[in-house]
Amino acid sequence: MALSPDLLAILVCPACKKDLVYDAAASTLTCPACRLRYKVENDIPVMLVEEAEKF
Repeated sequence: MALSPDLLAILVCPACKKDLVYDAAASTLTCPACRLRYKVENDIPVMLVEEAEKF
């Protein structure tokens, strides 16, 4: 199951508060502004800056 559109509409990057880009195939939420990528595990976004992947 993918993240709901309602949830995606309110999620923002916890570091900079900008919009995120959802990649359902990779199960990630990406912040182009901060260049951070957050994992989505079992349809739950892991929105911890210290666990985000820098790219």
